[in-house]
Amino acid sequence: MRTLRQTIHLPNLNYPLEKIAPLDKILFLDIETTGFTARSSCLYLIGTAYHENGRWYVKQWFANNYEEEAQVLSAFFSFAAKYTHLVHFNGNNFDLPYLLQKCGLYKLPHTFNSYTGIDIYRRLSPYKACLNLPDCKLKTLERFSGIEREDTYSGGELISVYHDYVKSPTDFAFQALTLHNADDMKGMLQILPLLAYYDLFNEPLRPKKVQANYYHDIDGTQHQELLMKLTLPAALPRPFSCSAKSCYFKGEGSEGSLRVPLYEEEMKYFYSNYKNYYYLPDEDTAIHKSVASYVDKKHRIQASAANCYTRKLSSYLPQWEVVFEPFFKRSYTEKEIFFELTEERKMDRELFARYAGHVLGMLAASR
Repeated sequence: MRTLRQTIHLPNLNYPLEKIAPLDKILFLDIETTGFTARSSCLYLIGTAYHENGRWYVKQWFANNYEEEAQVLSAFFSFAAKYTHLVHFNGNNFDLPYLLQKCGLYKLPHTFNSYTGIDIYRRLSPYKACLNLPDCKLKTLERFSGIEREDTYSGGELISVYHDYVKSPTDFAFQALTLHNADDMKGMLQILPLLAYYDLFNEPLRPKKVQANYYHDIDGTQHQELLMKLTLPAALPRPFSCSAKSCYFKGEGSEGSLRVPLYEEEMKYFYSNYKNYYYLPDEDTAIHKSVASYVDKKHRIQASAANCYTRKLSSYLPQWEVVFEPFFKRSYTEKEIFFELTEERKMDRELFARYAGHVLGMLAASR
């Protein structure tokens, strides 16, 4: 077994990795194998990246032959014992299960139970459509980030290279095998700023300014909107915008703006327990039976689900699931729901932070 260590020279990562854990507790992981199934393939390299004394390093354990798998596994788990967080790329689906299966085959007692896992692929893949990416492969994300590799091989191409190396070791094959893994490690570190897009949709946003705004559409009709200026959880590596359902977000760096339609009109609040209400046709409203004794029987009928409501003229914002209550609708059959923007709510910055996250979640789901 060979053990290698090299310093990684990286520009500023521009991502606050420390908010996940102290840097000296974070270990990046990537493995190289000759197949997808642990029982019928060989594990020939485990690569890690870690931060120490202000620098990033790559450390690799390489199996010179098929018999050195267990040594590679033991060396890795011994080194990894001092870390608390494992960062990987699609490791939940491949790297971690594969390593555990190999441990089982060699009756090694290692697990990942004590680690907090961060799968970069799993965090970014839900947003590939928002980012206009064809897929979420590591090399695709590297190209999106403007990263160029030294390595020209794919993992699949290197399988035959390793089998040939076991039969007849050469420096060229060894360098090709280890360089591919080292570039994977560097690539994971260099695409970390892309996690700012995950944070955008999953971490709290801070509204800096919230105001109502009027604008005219292409036909000259005046509309009202809510405009929110936001401080983002992490700086976006590239400008980003998305829109759906008349809502629009634009972000650049650590700043973002969100526009949402604001409606001033009469809407209806529907009572769920309509059997306890009467509907008053002359008033077009429902009242509870506890106060119905004051209304002539000729002017009231048993309420139904469709007419058991009260009407209110106010300002409303759309929502796509019930986040804020009470919620209002234009009619019983309409699917769109709204909540009232009261004077009290206009002063509630926490509410606007929650609402901004809700709108962004809708935008992501709409792509």
